[in-house]
Amino acid sequence: MNISRDARGWALPLILSLYCAAAQTAVTPHLSHQEFTRRLVAAALERTHHSVRYVSAYVRIPYPGGDVPADTGVCTDEIIRAYRAVGVDLQKEVREDMLQNFSAYPNKRRWMLAHPDSNIDHRRVPNLMVFFARKGESLPITNRGADYAPGDLVAWDLGGNVPHIGIVVDQESPESGRCMIVHNIGEGPKMEDVLFNWRITGHYGYFGPGN
Repeated sequence: MNISRDARGWALPLILSLYCAAAQTAVTPHLSHQEFTRRLVAAALERTHHSVRYVSAYVRIPYPGGDVPADTGVCTDEIIRAYRAVGVDLQKEVREDMLQNFSAYPNKRRWMLAHPDSNIDHRRVPNLMVFFARKGESLPITNRGADYAPGDLVAWDLGGNVPHIGIVVDQESPESGRCMIVHNIGEGPKMEDVLFNWRITGHYGYFGPGN
């Protein structure tokens, strides 16, 4: 699905307090991309107020709506929790696409899995990258900070084929002038100016199912 970048409405207000109540509201079919982005960014920023231990262990969780313990998680869990706050369950969306298109995902060749696993599939960066590319919009990978807008999802290779993912928010770094990233790289969800700290391997926009 191709969505024009002009229509994404990423010139967002900087007043977080206007977002917080709306961030918990479920997405409606008629929610504009601009409003969705406002709520998603607010939800990502709200995550930075939580204390989360970096725990990457496999955990059995309910389906749909399952989550690992609230005080634990990895980089993908912050993306999942931000989207859940705006009414999008990535656990459900990823599983449904994988059930129909398992061969499009790296599970079989990377983790030697023969079928989808709702406990872990959506918590793996490579799977989210495939999902966002299939169901959202793949955006250009550039070295210009201005090309990365609030609400965008960015994936990196930390080195040695170790993947990472975060979300662009509407707070600018006073040093670089770039939009900062909310991510969890081991010390819980934080907002940092890390866009170009590692090699970018993916850049996406995703507004929920049917958008």
